[in-house]
Amino acid sequence: MTDAPALVWFRNDLRLSDNPALLAAAASGRGLIAVYVLDDENAGEWAMGGASRWWLHHSLESLARDIEALGGALTLRRGDAATLIPELVEETGAASVYWNRAYEPWAITRDKQIKSALTEAGVEARSFNGALIVEPWEISTKQGKPYKVFTPFWRALKADHAPAEPAGRPDTVRFAKAPVSDRIKDWVLLPKRPDWAGGLRDAWTPGEPGAHGRLGGFIQHRMADYDSARNIPGISGTSGLSPHLHFGEISPRQVWHAVRNADGGLSEDADSFLSEIGWREFSYNLLFHFPDLPDQNFQPRFDAFDWTGTDEHFRAWTRGLTGYPIVDAGMRELWATGWMHNRVRMIVGSFLIKDLMIHWRRGEAWFWDTLVDADLASNAAGWQWVAGSGADAAPYFRIFNPVSQSEKFDPNGDYVRKWVPELKGLPKKAIHAPWTADRETLSRAGVVLGRNYPRPIVDHGEARKRALAAFEKIKDAA
Repeated sequence: MTDAPALVWFRNDLRLSDNPALLAAAASGRGLIAVYVLDDENAGEWAMGGASRWWLHHSLESLARDIEALGGALTLRRGDAATLIPELVEETGAASVYWNRAYEPWAITRDKQIKSALTEAGVEARSFNGALIVEPWEISTKQGKPYKVFTPFWRALKADHAPAEPAGRPDTVRFAKAPVSDRIKDWVLLPKRPDWAGGLRDAWTPGEPGAHGRLGGFIQHRMADYDSARNIPGISGTSGLSPHLHFGEISPRQVWHAVRNADGGLSEDADSFLSEIGWREFSYNLLFHFPDLPDQNFQPRFDAFDWTGTDEHFRAWTRGLTGYPIVDAGMRELWATGWMHNRVRMIVGSFLIKDLMIHWRRGEAWFWDTLVDADLASNAAGWQWVAGSGADAAPYFRIFNPVSQSEKFDPNGDYVRKWVPELKGLPKKAIHAPWTADRETLSRAGVVLGRNYPRPIVDHGEARKRALAAFEKIKDAA
């Protein structure tokens, strides 16, 4: 046991169980000082959006309670972590700093700077993998190159990198005297006007206990039907774990083993669900090896694409007023809950890019601000997949028809009725495309197109032709 304390720097690993950095720090025998730094300065344009800040506020409150229950305190600081971490080391006399790695390009650059400065000052600096099943540099093709296609990546991960059993909390934790902390309320992470967070409060329970509660509920009630139910937005068929995973309130290997242990063998439903964990891993693999993924077309030929969309159409999309019910339902769900069903994310993304001809980066930025699970790797990879400009992307000529998608995946209109209540009186034959209904049907439902619900802002058939023509121009570009 030594007198000099150790800093445990929490980041997107806001949990006490299966936390490699915390476990190593506790095993060092030093008194621990738990720290979280909100670093908007190094993050730049990728500083957290509004919905993520709401989540962070409540997740930090949960973590602070858990640490207090062990006899410690969580110290909060805000600013440039490259300055604040060395300052905290000097202030506390810490001999070691432990953290779990982050993979955003700006975080990698910052963390290398911090580790170098600490090492030069004679302070032990140790980092760990607390966020991924496999480190991006530990998995590659037979040619030693990063994977660019998901299916072989997923096969390799399952065959050669299946995760070890997760660890629990440290058996014993000795805390040192904590330095003065910021007050979380002074960070003003919660929205005031408009108070859109009411829907978030109803939908989510941020924090480690909430993460495990959601995982347990999914395994018990929804996993057995996952493969068929995951595409139906009108039912609760998905896990809802994405924000908990993003903030590290639960680890992917905890999820992996909980699913495997509950399933016995590995059913098609369980494998289908774990493949979504695989997509998260694949997205981080892409981001690590191709750090321009959030900003640049993965396929350079898309640099020549002629984006002709308008600000007016973009505003209609963000407000859920496009005149296409499934699109509008998705955008309203996003605003109300900070989340959107994955099938609908693909539909609204395709509509923005291919029907409205608006650059995928504008959609990426909107999602970044409004999603509670806004994750740089998954967000960028997802938008480029839909655009057709990414790795393992949907073909550029795949253009989702918002009407047929609605008819297929929301056949009774349950999802649309929930989020677009002005259409709830329409029969299921009309609710997917209200403009095709006769006057009597619209009148009985109280729908007046152009007054209480918009007419379509574009004609999908014409928009599809326009998009295909534009994509055809860049098909053979270098």
